[in-house]
Amino acid sequence: MSLTDELERLAALRDKGVLTDDEFARLKLQLIDRGPVEPAGPGPTSVNRLRRSRTDRWLGGVCGGLAEQTSLESWVWRLAFAALFLFWGAGLLFYILLWIFVPDE
Repeated sequence: MSLTDELERLAALRDKGVLTDDEFARLKLQLIDRGPVEPAGPGPTSVNRLRRSRTDRWLGGVCGGLAEQTSLESWVWRLAFAALFLFWGAGLLFYILLWIFVPDE
């Protein structure tokens, strides 16, 4: 959203009575001081930051690395891979693929 669009949106909220004149002036100054909002380009995502753990590992460190990127403990990831293993070995396949393609810390 461009600076002009944001200012127009604030003016519309002021015209509707949602914002007072003082609130409008304060928010307008904040927008102007912040400058134009740059659109978010392709940046590093969680997948790009995923690394196998060197400290929390049993085999390849995949579950430890997933635990560092998420709010789940590594034992939960190990349990999930073990449960997926019961479905025609899918957990083992996913684990091996992650072990191969995810770089070490």
